[in-house]
Amino acid sequence: MVNLSIITIIIIAANVIISYKGFGDFGFFEKYKFQIGSIQRGEKIRLFSAGFLHVDTQHLLFNMLTLYFFAGTVLAYLGTMGFLVVYFVSLVFGNLLSLYFHKNEYQYSAVGASGAVVGVLYSAILLQPGMNLYLFFIPIPIPAYLFGIGYLLYSIYGMKNRIGNIGHDAHFGGAIGGYVITLLLYPMLFSTNLLMVGLLAIPIVLLFVLKKTGKI
Repeated sequence: MVNLSIITIIIIAANVIISYKGFGDFGFFEKYKFQIGSIQRGEKIRLFSAGFLHVDTQHLLFNMLTLYFFAGTVLAYLGTMGFLVVYFVSLVFGNLLSLYFHKNEYQYSAVGASGAVVGVLYSAILLQPGMNLYLFFIPIPIPAYLFGIGYLLYSIYGMKNRIGNIGHDAHFGGAIGGYVITLLLYPMLFSTNLLMVGLLAIPIVLLFVLKKTGKI
């Protein structure tokens, strides 16, 4: 459901403006990016500010397009305030999970709205698990819930094997944030779609089991 509301426009505009400021101002970018050592020294603002910085235009465009396509679903079910809570809790929770997994890597850094955007995506999938998604490289529709589960399983694989220059843990943390907040704000899902609530929880439970057993 595409619904370019004023709040979606404002969030996209904020990401574009702040990201382009970072593209042209190295000092600004370094001051507000997510960095383990700086956060541990007390610069907690980076847990929030990093979500509005991006590496380049392609990174920014991918995140904003994803937000554009899925924000409307969350807005339709949860309203403006609910959407904002999902977005910002997912942003911060994504960075907190990244901080947890990389706490001993003092030079580790990252930027991007991916945690917030994946939180919105996972929230939309939880609210409308039966909708079909189309991917560029797969010419057939994919049920949203299968995509959501598969995406998080891939994120676990990426976290375990350090695949690419991608913050898989921030993506996963954002998804957890979107999942939990959506259930808190829309608890009727437990009665209307309990099966999907359970299925979409599988990767989240698996991550904590793997972490508890030292396999990730």
